[in-house]
Amino acid sequence: MMMETPQIEMGGFKVNSPQVPNGVLRPTVYSSWNSRGPVERALKSIRIVIFTSKLNLLMPFGPASIILHFTTRRHGLIFLFSMLGITPLAERLGYATEQLAIYTVPTVGGLLNATFGNATEMIIAVYALKNGMIRVVQQSLLGSILSNMLLVMGCAFFAGGVVHRNKDQIFSKATAVVNSGLLLMAVMGLIFPAVLHFTHSEVRQGASEVALSRFSSCIMLVAYASYLYFQLSGRSNIYSPIGSEEAPIEDTAEEDEEAEIGMWEAVTWLAVLTLWVSFLSEYLVNAIEGASDSLNLPVAFISVILLPIVGNAAEHASAIMFAMKDKLDITLGVAIGSSTQISMFVIPFCVVIGWMMGQRMDLNFQLFETATLFITVLVVAFMLQDGTANYLKGLMLILCYLIVAASFFVHVDPQSSDG
Repeated sequence: MMMETPQIEMGGFKVNSPQVPNGVLRPTVYSSWNSRGPVERALKSIRIVIFTSKLNLLMPFGPASIILHFTTRRHGLIFLFSMLGITPLAERLGYATEQLAIYTVPTVGGLLNATFGNATEMIIAVYALKNGMIRVVQQSLLGSILSNMLLVMGCAFFAGGVVHRNKDQIFSKATAVVNSGLLLMAVMGLIFPAVLHFTHSEVRQGASEVALSRFSSCIMLVAYASYLYFQLSGRSNIYSPIGSEEAPIEDTAEEDEEAEIGMWEAVTWLAVLTLWVSFLSEYLVNAIEGASDSLNLPVAFISVILLPIVGNAAEHASAIMFAMKDKLDITLGVAIGSSTQISMFVIPFCVVIGWMMGQRMDLNFQLFETATLFITVLVVAFMLQDGTANYLKGLMLILCYLIVAASFFVHVDPQSSDG
């Protein structure tokens, strides 16, 4: 005899009671959205995606950069306009991914966020790889990791600490420890090719470090896939926020939100936004070297400090917002989770893609960049080890980022002359 699964009525739609895998409540999404006609749904999705985010005021800079590309040689302006034009697209890409994840089971939703969470960085990296700009790929991805760990998390801790100045904010230490371990594994993957190169101890000069990088990248991808499986199937209770085990079912149910756009609308927007980001990324990448000359800035500074602003602007805002609401676990997921994705998924993925393209993309990020990442991971790991956050920790992380930015401003890339 089959028992009917009890349901909770909530917000105009029903949620199955806790008898679901992993104890995760997922909404049965059959909201009023599905009762609308196709034209009405399309118009509403356009209004929601295009006109509800204030960041979308920057969208006209995208077409403007294309016009500038064909009418002028001012590479500094082309770079600046294309960077501003991609920024709101990166935020909307994340929004479309979140909307699509509502219609899936938690595991698929996690995979979607892992794949599209850093889609902008991946697209820019692929275009730079296609142009043979391997150092730009390496430095922009390194910059995204540094920006997320130091600037984004530092600003979030500082803002949250100022709002809640009378107490230390608490987050799950288990999540921080696992992510710190993965980041240290990524550093290990980057250190060995660099050491092999600079100690001149390769079996085959110039070939061994590339072969080691490709092997290590495959291992890192396997490790990241294992981490996703471990996190999303059967061990979710370990990574639940502090005190969530005491939360009643009704409180947990309130965390679920009704989808604002339909599933196929979300898929369509993902495709459209990805294509538009890809289109603008070509102009952005082509303008980097010209922008370096016209703005009198090192290519390393542009790649490590300025390019990550494109992909991290939306994450920066959301991390601060959640910290101010005393939801540090979500803030940590945004900042450290994104750094883990880039180091353990996007960087190895780019090595494999470069392998397919015939480009010698490797994990030798040079000694200066590798040392910067290693010290950053150590600093952040020490900051997170006690599971508390306050404005002093946030300020220290921001000041560390300023030191890193100043270092790259005076740093001359040893490979800049030979690409």
